[in-house]
Amino acid sequence: MRILHTADWHLGRILGNLSLLDDQAYMLRQFVDLAVETRPEVIVIAGDLYDRSVPPADAVTLLDDTLHELTSRCPAPVIAISGNHDSQQRLDFGARLLRHRGLHLFGSLGSAGVVQVGDTAFVAVPFAEPAAVRSAFPAYTGQDYHSALAFLLQQLRPAAGRAVAIAHAFVAGGGESDSERPLAVGTAGHVGVEVFAGFAYAALGHLHRPQTLGNARYSGSLLKYSKSEAEQRKSVTLVDLDGATEEFVLTPRRDLRCVQGAFDALRAAPPSQDYLYFTLTDPGLIPNAAQRLREIYPQFLGLEFRKAKEASERITGKAASPGEMFAGFWRHVAGEEATAEQQAVVAPFFEEAQ
Repeated sequence: MRILHTADWHLGRILGNLSLLDDQAYMLRQFVDLAVETRPEVIVIAGDLYDRSVPPADAVTLLDDTLHELTSRCPAPVIAISGNHDSQQRLDFGARLLRHRGLHLFGSLGSAGVVQVGDTAFVAVPFAEPAAVRSAFPAYTGQDYHSALAFLLQQLRPAAGRAVAIAHAFVAGGGESDSERPLAVGTAGHVGVEVFAGFAYAALGHLHRPQTLGNARYSGSLLKYSKSEAEQRKSVTLVDLDGATEEFVLTPRRDLRCVQGAFDALRAAPPSQDYLYFTLTDPGLIPNAAQRLREIYPQFLGLEFRKAKEASERITGKAASPGEMFAGFWRHVAGEEATAEQQAVVAPFFEEAQ
């Protein structure tokens, strides 16, 4: 049984003030071509198809076009569940009709179910927030994400035969990225990997870094969606339940990179269309640095000064007054003492804040 596993498309995502829709369409064309080339027996999309519960119209169109092309060109059934960014009820629309075309959408918890493909049962569990599980299943009285998911898997899993779990959850021990929306405060939203014990494989969504935890795997997100993902390789997973697991790296239309250097050197470098975060190593502040960099790098996303960053990390100031903190910060960034005139400029703001 060969399964092509993807997740976290986040269609309609905005990075900074830039739409990623064209970049997402570029990646999805690769994904459809890969599905045709590798000929899996099942295609799984483990949640967060959209970036928000009410997606923009062009994101809906992109999903519609992609699923149409996928089901037209690839005979394998497609199984998709909702994630914490999706509207569960909206994903349910037309689901019963689409099953006849081999597209199995599981949006709301009430639609959670099993798709039998050959000798393998695919247990599809939409995003399971504990309160929503209590509402949909009165027999469940728990309060945490682990018990909610465990309850649903126990309810749905066939008594015998090979089974694959499809879920959208934060498995304890997984590596996070800044672009993931927390499910709960602290570790309350975590589930233990043991919840998937007995399954041949668990196809997961939510964490954007491709990674394996026991018999569970996150395929990772479609694109890099935050600065913390700059060094990640985005991919989809082809898993053979009777053999090996293979990772297929996708090539983005534009990369997302973090670049460090002196302002003049960056201005003199060749222009780039990549999404870029800059860290300037200059000893002092550069007037209008962001605007001047954007003239060369139109997909510029963010800027910080290394000296200022180091100062903010090192100066705790627990016993210092606001004025003393400013003086220390200026000394670290500018390499000189703040003048009386400079301290007088900021003093009224400190007084107002207090």
